[in-house]
Amino acid sequence: MIVVASPEQAEALLDAGQLGCPGCPGALRPRGYGRIRRVRSLGEAPVTVRPRRARCFSCAATHVLLPAGLVLRRADTAQVIGTALAAKARGDGHRTIAAQLDRPVSTVRRWLRRAREPHADWLQEQGVQHAYRADPDILNRDLVWPTPLGDALNLLAGAALACQQRWDSPLPVWTLIGMFTRGRLLPPPLRT
Repeated sequence: MIVVASPEQAEALLDAGQLGCPGCPGALRPRGYGRIRRVRSLGEAPVTVRPRRARCFSCAATHVLLPAGLVLRRADTAQVIGTALAAKARGDGHRTIAAQLDRPVSTVRRWLRRAREPHADWLQEQGVQHAYRADPDILNRDLVWPTPLGDALNLLAGAALACQQRWDSPLPVWTLIGMFTRGRLLPPPLRT
């Protein structure tokens, strides 16, 4: 799986043979589409998404190009899930968050459980790496949250805002965070 900021730009790069394979030096070519998914966002009707699939010309590996605003194997956007995680970091409970987002309590509870350590620590590592690249001064600020999840989201949001300012990025904050976390704002669901 490869996370892309813009599916249109990724399509153009695929057609031109300029999108590289992450597993070898080869170039990716268009190779159909992934599964159709209905994805829910905040305050909008669900959107049907069909991610592009690509195949490496050299090693024959296939990859799905996941738009950065989505989360791997989830039916809600990074904005929805990120809003739930931010509310948890502020101290809200899963029932309150579910009511605010108009999502099932069991779904929100599952998200919050999956965002615990060690995944919160991994998110924090991603936040530190991207904050350092965008604006190293972010790491010098004295903004410590009482939980690893709060620290991680604070660093990721700071890095996203710094990217918007430094490189004049038009991408929304949660889309940038989706890029930083490579579509893994939450780890993939456990198989049952």
